[in-house]
Amino acid sequence: MRTAVDRVTEITRNRYPSLHIPYHSRWRHFEASGVDRIKQLDQRLQAADIACSARSRIDLAMVSVLLDAGAGPLWSYSEAGTGLRLMRSEGLGVASFHAFSAGLFSSDMSQPLQADASGLRAVTAEQLGAAFQVSAQNPLVGLEARAALLQRLGESLAQQSQVFGTPARPGGLFDHLPRTADGAIETHEILQVLLRTLSGIWPAQNSVAGIPLGDCWRHPGAPGPGLTQGWIPFHKLSQWLTYSLLEPFEWAGVPVHGLDALTGLPEYRNGGLFLDTGVLRPTMKDFNRRAWQVGDAFIVEWRALTVALLDELAPMVRGALGRSAEEMPLACVLEGGTWAAGRSLAQSLRSGLPPLMIESDGTVF
Repeated sequence: MRTAVDRVTEITRNRYPSLHIPYHSRWRHFEASGVDRIKQLDQRLQAADIACSARSRIDLAMVSVLLDAGAGPLWSYSEAGTGLRLMRSEGLGVASFHAFSAGLFSSDMSQPLQADASGLRAVTAEQLGAAFQVSAQNPLVGLEARAALLQRLGESLAQQSQVFGTPARPGGLFDHLPRTADGAIETHEILQVLLRTLSGIWPAQNSVAGIPLGDCWRHPGAPGPGLTQGWIPFHKLSQWLTYSLLEPFEWAGVPVHGLDALTGLPEYRNGGLFLDTGVLRPTMKDFNRRAWQVGDAFIVEWRALTVALLDELAPMVRGALGRSAEEMPLACVLEGGTWAAGRSLAQSLRSGLPPLMIESDGTVF
């Protein structure tokens, strides 16, 4: 664990020497390679009022996060204007940013900077593939599943106009979420609304009493009362989305409380950090040579341990950096941080490849 802490501490100081660390969110990927794409969006929104701008940013964050499952090792995105070739999360983030900016997810071309129910329901795999430059030579894992996910998102928004407004769009959350006495929102309220309203968009292979669970998986060691026995909830993309919605609210002048109500994110980079530093040692000799399913007990256990270990690691990192939990919430530890350290280790050990081969449909990782 000391090795992991030292690695995270070192990379945090290198990335953020002032220790003014932003949240781990999708917005960091819009800044990939030092290009301030957020400023480009701000310039296009400068004539809009605060609420309209916030709704557009929420629309962008939700669509981009839902498209952020693993791209696979062969895909990349070439950005016009900069000549940059971006892969993995940065590539997906920049590709989705430009697709959003071009109005791909809007049904009203006079209002391109939105993602509304009708626009999302109309998105096809072919359109998404064209926006993401997918070809036989540039394959993107789970393209069809990603398009289907956006279509289901559109259906879900349309069915819940009381939450998402008219026309229904993710940005309706800006008006729906309850405020505290001081005008703030609670982080757990964001996650609760997302889990309650969007459960129907996830593939329904996991369900309890007919309710789709999304990123929840069975493990023989998991306790729980009644129907929850044996299930471990992760909600990686839902929590990643929650982290990514913090800034649109704060930029609109709405404080967000309770940042540490969320968990760390159980994905390749955070989980890889603990494997590659020897904190976790798989007992199977061929763990890194075989293909795993998302629901395999080995993968579920690895992800659960990742969440638990991030809670153990965070105060150790804060101590090494001389920061309190208030100064450096978990969202900043991840950004500083654990995700970057996991990626750095993967780059040095496997040319960036994850430590495990997991067959995914593009809706979990």
